[in-house]
Amino acid sequence: MKDKLKKISDVEYLVSKESREKMRVNAKIIATNKIIEAAEDEAIKQLTNVACLPGVVEPVYGMPDIHWGYGLPMGAIGAFDSESGVISSGCTGFDINCGIRMIKTNLTYKEIKPKLKQLINVLFQNVPTGVGSKGKLRLSRGELDEVLVKGARWAMENNYATKEDLQHMEEYGNMSGANVDKISDLAKKRGLPQLGTLGAGNHFLEIQKVDQIFDSETAKIFGVTDKDQIIVMLHCGSRGLGHQIATDYLKIHEKAAKKYNIWLPDKQLVCAPANSKEGQDYFEAMKGGVNYAFTNRTVMTDWIRESFEKVFGKTREEMDMKLIYDVCHNICKLEEHEVEGEKRKLYVHRKGATRSLSAGHELLPETYKKVGQPVLIAGSMGTASYILVGGEKAKKTFYSSCHGAGRVMSRSKAIRNFRGNTIREELAKRGITAKSTSPKVLAEESPNAYKDIDEVAKAVDIAGISKKVVRVVPVGVVKG
Repeated sequence: MKDKLKKISDVEYLVSKESREKMRVNAKIIATNKIIEAAEDEAIKQLTNVACLPGVVEPVYGMPDIHWGYGLPMGAIGAFDSESGVISSGCTGFDINCGIRMIKTNLTYKEIKPKLKQLINVLFQNVPTGVGSKGKLRLSRGELDEVLVKGARWAMENNYATKEDLQHMEEYGNMSGANVDKISDLAKKRGLPQLGTLGAGNHFLEIQKVDQIFDSETAKIFGVTDKDQIIVMLHCGSRGLGHQIATDYLKIHEKAAKKYNIWLPDKQLVCAPANSKEGQDYFEAMKGGVNYAFTNRTVMTDWIRESFEKVFGKTREEMDMKLIYDVCHNICKLEEHEVEGEKRKLYVHRKGATRSLSAGHELLPETYKKVGQPVLIAGSMGTASYILVGGEKAKKTFYSSCHGAGRVMSRSKAIRNFRGNTIREELAKRGITAKSTSPKVLAEESPNAYKDIDEVAKAVDIAGISKKVVRVVPVGVVKG
């Protein structure tokens, strides 16, 4: 597929709808030359597959972290007309609302360095990690249903969060319209013991220090003022509950595609008409998964704050441990966008992609109205991460940006090529303390298995869809 790419600007590539039969709209990729050279042909093909679906809106977008995934590639955005389009469980992904949040502190690296090992150990103890890990919460079915409907509001009502926390979360921590009756008993059974758990794979909890500040005025509004300031990044999602919702509805959407005679270029792109029962049932169930993930991250944030209090003997208020922002990945939303000068309601699927609202957008909290939304991009373990801000040109990408570095090597290949204990030793030599449930996790998440995060951030910055504000680097990592 690379031979069909046409460079149309410094960081934008086009796959014309004329270049492949049955493509309804163009596909575009935001990337540097270096990223395009390393891009997988299969990922580009997946992007063009989505451009073949009914009601798709021009264009389908790939971000610089694009890589092969299930159906829609990771690092991609597909928008569909709310009347003539589709809703696709395949385009949303398995880990519904896998997302990132960043918590600022007023601590410096100099202050935490002597206690870093202790801090990592306490965090590892307080925040349950690993495959199949169970949380410290014991919810009834009724309480779980409340979580699925209320999201982070449930956490606030149960003293795990503040009103200010909710102000700095996408959707204010609650996607309205979740319907617990559309979520299977098996999904709920999987979700009951896992609320407040980090999980495994690419999920992590990282202690970071500020390395560079590119835009001091915006950084100050986000609460970042000094080099070496300590930031906490948390990356996780809806755990087994979200995975089961996706699994259940992939089967339902497979039948729906046949029922409504929808031609699929890839069977993984199963979907249903947007206004069909199958489409809306999934949308209402997915919102429950989104709300579970918001609550999951919020509960863990409380335990992170508790851990800092225990290690440093200060209150969370004294350490100014406020939430900068919480962003979603792997989500479908009904949004209003301007298309060819006309406002239209669209179902926007962001898979491995992040919302990126520019200054003045009506969905922004008052605190960030003047500058735009914090866009949080995670690097790989041992490399930098970024705080960016929504740029003016994000309008063309349905107000979307990338979500992370993006893999260049599968997990299985990484396990074959790297040794977890060796990676831990290499990180230690660079002053990074890493703790995991298994060396295998460190192997599969090796920095060498991911793209160059600096190149990824550079691409969206040049494109103007997100502008660089702060670069942070890890000093401590907790992995599942």
